[in-house]
Amino acid sequence: MMNQEPEREPRLIREGYLVKKGSMFNTWKPMWVVLSEDAIEFFKKKTDTSPKGMIPLKGSTLTSPCQDFGKRMFVFKLTTNKQQDHFFQASHLEERDAWVKDIKKAIKCILGGQRFSRRSTRKSVKLPTTINLSSLYVSMKDPDKGIREMKLEKDKKIFNHCFTGSCVIDWLLSNNAIQNRQGGLMVASALLNEGYFQAAGEISKTAAEGLSETPFLDNEDAYYYFADSGFFCEGNSSDDDGVFKEEFRGVVIKQGCLLKQGHRRKNWKVRKFVLREDPAYMHYYDPAGGEEPLGAIHLRGCVVTAVEDAPDGKKNEVGGNLFEIITANEVHYILQAATSAERTEWIKAIQMVARTGK
Repeated sequence: MMNQEPEREPRLIREGYLVKKGSMFNTWKPMWVVLSEDAIEFFKKKTDTSPKGMIPLKGSTLTSPCQDFGKRMFVFKLTTNKQQDHFFQASHLEERDAWVKDIKKAIKCILGGQRFSRRSTRKSVKLPTTINLSSLYVSMKDPDKGIREMKLEKDKKIFNHCFTGSCVIDWLLSNNAIQNRQGGLMVASALLNEGYFQAAGEISKTAAEGLSETPFLDNEDAYYYFADSGFFCEGNSSDDDGVFKEEFRGVVIKQGCLLKQGHRRKNWKVRKFVLREDPAYMHYYDPAGGEEPLGAIHLRGCVVTAVEDAPDGKKNEVGGNLFEIITANEVHYILQAATSAERTEWIKAIQMVARTGK
């Protein structure tokens, strides 16, 4: 009698914070999500041992971008073979694309009876007619050779970190990405539909909502911005509002979800952080929704260091990978990254911004 080969454990592929829509109620909550070769598990907290739920990948399909929720960006939908929909939201575009890429690959491996592997032995073949939107987006955001972000004014409003529809088509032509302006409209519309561009202003928003022949407009009056830029719009405001808006003028250096300890109750909550330079600020938001920040950390002159224990001794409650920011006004912020490598990345980025920013 032959010995049966022992059943192997599914391998971990990716894990991190995502915001998930509730199955019964229309609520969005941050969850610790774990992707393995055959399923997705989600936990209320990273340190929990029992998941809140499990989604099998066999027979599932993925939809990205998912635009079922209006202003809620970077959402993707996973539909099981029993036609049950699960909605997840990432904190930014690159994070969503990374999750989507790995989930699609895991589903494909299950279908083909293969193990998940990040490295492919096949040489990639790029067809002349194929345009890689992700690579194109990276080129467009290049500080030297990409599309120049500007401050544009229309209808008594100022649009910061913006560009016109015509600028996009001109850039595509000058970089030989398209043959004519009509082809440029197709590429730009695809970038808009995939969430790489966002519409700013009534003209471009009206077109994006399907109220014109094409979602994207080759027009000097149609304004757009990169999904991960420091875009904001301001009208006639008071001096105080102007000071507040100044915080958002900086270029986005890094963003993502971290666990933050509260100052009063000392409880831990998942927050989305956006790090900007010149001026040096780190804003944090409710990752489940809300465009206005819950708070801001002015980083000029701050000190940031890795710490091994939370001040209240509750390290075991949240795990390790803690770091602390002490502002010039001696306000202390205790944060936790998902991994040791991510903690190092955040510390280096904050230190760089604190040294060079104002």
